[in-house]
Amino acid sequence: MFPSLTPHVLHFIFGLYGLLVLASGIAHLLAALRPRKDYTELKQRVRSWWVIIVIFTGSIAGPNSVKLGFLAFVSFLALREYLSLIPTRRADRRILFWCYLAVPLQYYWISIGWYSMFLIFIPVYIFLFLPLRMVTIGETKGFLNAAGTLHWGMMTTVFCLSHIAYLFMLPAQKNPAGGGPGLVLFIVVLTELNDVAQYCWGKMLGRHKVIPKVSPNKTVEGLLGGVVTTTLLSWLTAPYLISLSAPKSLIAGIIISTAGFIGDVVISAIKRDIGVKDAGSILPGHGGLLDRVDSLTYTAPLFFHCMKYLYDRM
Repeated sequence: MFPSLTPHVLHFIFGLYGLLVLASGIAHLLAALRPRKDYTELKQRVRSWWVIIVIFTGSIAGPNSVKLGFLAFVSFLALREYLSLIPTRRADRRILFWCYLAVPLQYYWISIGWYSMFLIFIPVYIFLFLPLRMVTIGETKGFLNAAGTLHWGMMTTVFCLSHIAYLFMLPAQKNPAGGGPGLVLFIVVLTELNDVAQYCWGKMLGRHKVIPKVSPNKTVEGLLGGVVTTTLLSWLTAPYLISLSAPKSLIAGIIISTAGFIGDVVISAIKRDIGVKDAGSILPGHGGLLDRVDSLTYTAPLFFHCMKYLYDRM
C-alpha cells in the first residue's frame, strides 16, 4: 500500500493512531466524569494532534517531492510566524522577500542531495547577503539589531528545521529498519513526546524550578522525568526505526530529551522578551507553529549530524 514505508514504520504509525484514539477517549471520559471542570483546551489539543499527525504521516508516505514540499511549507510558516512577532524596520520589508526566497532554495539543495551547499547556504551565503542588501537600502539606524534578528530567524526556522528533510536523503540501505521515514518519525515523535512527558511529570511531581525567569512552569522533576521517559522510548523504538544498538539508542534518547528542553526554553525566552504567551494561534490548544516545533530547532540538527557521522563510518 505504501511501498516507501517499511513494515516497522507502518506499525509505528498505526501505534500513533492508537495513542490518538486513547487520548480522545480519555479526554471525553474526563469531561463526562467531571462536568464542572473545563476540558476545552485538552480537547482542542487532542483535535490539533489528530490534524498534525494525519498530515505528517500522510506526507512521509508520499514521494520525496511531497515530503520535502511539506517540510519546506512548515519552515515557511515558522519563518512567517517568527517575522510577524519580531519588531522590524520599515526598510527591512524589502529584505523579507529574500528571506522567504531562501526557503525553497534551501530545500532544493536537499532535493538534489547537494550536502555541502545545504550546510553553508544559510550560515554563509544568506548571512553575507542579507546585510549587503540592507546596506544598499541605506538605513543604518537599528542596523545591527535588524541583521541579527533576521539571520537568527533564518537559522532557526529554516536551517535547523531543514535537517529533518535531509534525513530522507541519507542512504536507505544503511537503515534497513525504517529508511528515511523511520529516521524522521523517530526524531519528530520522540521530540514531541519528550515535551509531553516533561509537562506531565512537571504537573505531577514538579517542585523545583529550573529557569523560573524564562519558563516558570519548567521544573527539575519535569526535566528529569522527560529525560528518563524519552531515553526509555528511544531504547525501545530505535532498533525498529533507525537500526541503532541499545547503547547508541540510549545516547540518542539523552540527546533528544536534553536538546528538546533547551530548544523549548530558548524560544520561550524570545516570546518573553517580545511579551507574548504564544507565537500564534494556528494550532488550537497549542498556540502557534513555533510553539510546536521549538524543541525540534535543537533536536533536528543534533540528531541529523549524529546519524550522518554514524552512517559515514559504516
